[in-house]
Amino acid sequence: MKPMADSVTVRVPASTSNCGAGFDTLGLAFRLYNRVTLLRGADGAQPARPEDGRAATMVEAAAAAFFAATKRTPFGFAYRIEGDVPSARGLGSSVTVRAGVVAGLDALAGTGLDRARMAAIVTALEGHPDNAAAGVLGGFCVPRTNPADGAYVDCVRFEVPADLAFVAVSPVVEILTSESRGALPARIPYFDAVRSINSAAYLVAVFASRDYAKLRDAVADYMHEPYRLPNIPGAQAALTAGVRAGALTGWLSGSGSSVLCVCEAAQAEAVLGAMREPFAAAGLACEGKVLQADNDGLRLD
Repeated sequence: MKPMADSVTVRVPASTSNCGAGFDTLGLAFRLYNRVTLLRGADGAQPARPEDGRAATMVEAAAAAFFAATKRTPFGFAYRIEGDVPSARGLGSSVTVRAGVVAGLDALAGTGLDRARMAAIVTALEGHPDNAAAGVLGGFCVPRTNPADGAYVDCVRFEVPADLAFVAVSPVVEILTSESRGALPARIPYFDAVRSINSAAYLVAVFASRDYAKLRDAVADYMHEPYRLPNIPGAQAALTAGVRAGALTGWLSGSGSSVLCVCEAAQAEAVLGAMREPFAAAGLACEGKVLQADNDGLRLD
């Protein structure tokens, strides 16, 4: 099949993962985007490298995974990554790069991958399906993986209304997921796991029923937040402040450093202001955004 185009731009949404107790399982996409532009080059050429070495490594790995999965002859390409998703802040920036490259190469090569196949490739690159599913599919995602090897199998997703606001506050501290996993213990108490399962199941039921008022004080995690939050000055206090200011609930976004509160749109600015204060008291500059859910996932611009 001939290439569909010589260049393509893919818009990929930011996302939050875990959503409290849904560790490596639950993801939700936001209307905050990165754009990945690919320009096809000669067959056998290597992709051009930007100054960001971490991004270059992700691009090359995503390209290798795409060509391996589709069994297409590799071709070279130049690329540009731009947008508003901050790097290493727990908002799925790595997925915006990996999914953008996979979808872009699919368009250039004319391979016609469906979104499930794209999500599977990105999940393998990420090592977990939460951000991968949300970034590709949009909405609130509950992906399923093969327990034997962690491979993506399927996803149940729910659309999220625009009147539900997500207040994300990001201290200017980069935290790589690969490094933050070192803070997690090899074992956790049995009943901590039970309590987390209860919280995650209830959260999914709320999004399935769309009865979002039941989120109030409903999200609690005992698997990763107790070990990660103490490493981010002001993070726990910011979540507490957000709830006191009117948020329904909140959680550490991915592995951080962003923390996120869920509220009605009318309370969003008050929640944002309250969440900023603990970081200021801790001497950390921070960036805050009021976000809405993205229900579309990635798309070609």
